[in-house]
Amino acid sequence: KSELKLRTLMAGENKAVVVEFGGINEQNVEQLRKINSACFPVQYNDNFYKEITAQKNDDLSKFAYVNGYVVGAICTRVEQASVDEKRDRIYIMTLGVLAAYRGLGIGSKLVKSVLDYYTDCNSPVVSQDGDADNVQNSSDSTVLKPISGKNFVADVDEIMLHVQISNEDAQNFYIKKFNFTKGEMVENYYKRIDPPHCYILFKKLR
Repeated sequence: KSELKLRTLMAGENKAVVVEFGGINEQNVEQLRKINSACFPVQYNDNFYKEITAQKNDDLSKFAYVNGYVVGAICTRVEQASVDEKRDRIYIMTLGVLAAYRGLGIGSKLVKSVLDYYTDCNSPVVSQDGDADNVQNSSDSTVLKPISGKNFVADVDEIMLHVQISNEDAQNFYIKKFNFTKGEMVENYYKRIDPPHCYILFKKLR
């Protein structure tokens, strides 16, 4: 777990809220079910949870803890963005924080942690003599840092998600805090909630 201290107001008092990040695995995935059930109007099937635990990547999907309790989670994946060119994207599947802990910057920290992961993976490793070391050169001479022998986000150039058209809070969160762009509306994206339409929100990363 990585520890972050958020200086913020909680319950009307000036407190430091300590937030820890932790991975999602087979042993604690039921906590993710509870977070999703409390935060979202849709029910995710077993395949969703199997996909998250199969990632085995604590940087793409993770819990947020406060005082040892799970209070939120973000789940993302790297997927192909274009079939015609070698281009990937980070897709935000879910981002949820329990109602009692909203407004404390926890959701922002979760999103930022994923963006930081992308930045770190694509930053040069500089040796003490000032030369890039242990790096992989792409065709455009960009220096990339491998992750466990493979850079999973080497071809990622954007991050995106779908947001229900009526969820203005979520739209404002991504657009105002992280400079996402509101793209096209997708009709009938959701099957069991009303309205069923959504917007595509995206942010170019390079």
